Amino acid sequence: MSIEIANESGVSVDDSSIVAAARFALDRMGVSPMAELSVLLVELDVMATLHEQWMDLEGPTDVMAFPMDELESARRPDAADAGPALLGDIVLCPAFAKDQARKAGHSLLAELHLLTVHGVLHLLGYDHAEPAEEREMFALQKRILADFTAESAAAKRRAEQRSADDKVLGVVGLNEPPRRTATEDEPAHDEPADEG
Repeated sequence: MSIEIANESGVSVDDSSIVAAARFALDRMGVSPMAELSVLLVELDVMATLHEQWMDLEGPTDVMAFPMDELESARRPDAADAGPALLGDIVLCPAFAKDQARKAGHSLLAELHLLTVHGVLHLLGYDHAEPAEEREMFALQKRILADFTAESAAAKRRAEQRSADDKVLGVVGLNEPPRRTATEDEPAHDEPADEG
């Protein structure tokens, strides 16, 4: 799966974590590993221009999704036999999301993860214009985000444990690679020597 990210927002964020959230959501939705997606982080004025141009609404917003025109709703990339697909673009506005994160009581990165998953679902054809659609999309978004958060925390704990284990092994001298002896570099007597 190819996920490109470009941060033109002027806000420092963990790009790799946003890519991980997008990849997780796409994997969870069964999207083809051949799919392509781009994520763009922009400033408030750029988002306001996009919001007005494409949604006819004034001011910036948190996330916009631009699915590719070639993607037919009958051939969603999360369909069972889907092949390669150019999904589209997700545009995030970290400056706008900061206030939402504060109000929600979580970090900016957590808010950007939520918005990334939200954008992925929009690219896959989910919407929240009608109450039933909103319930479906938001329940799916909540489940994917909870699973991503839990798996990310578990991976972090495993990495911390590996680091602690490596320190302990280093103290007792067990984490060094085995040393090769001179005879290991030479072919065994019953093995033919390389004549090439």
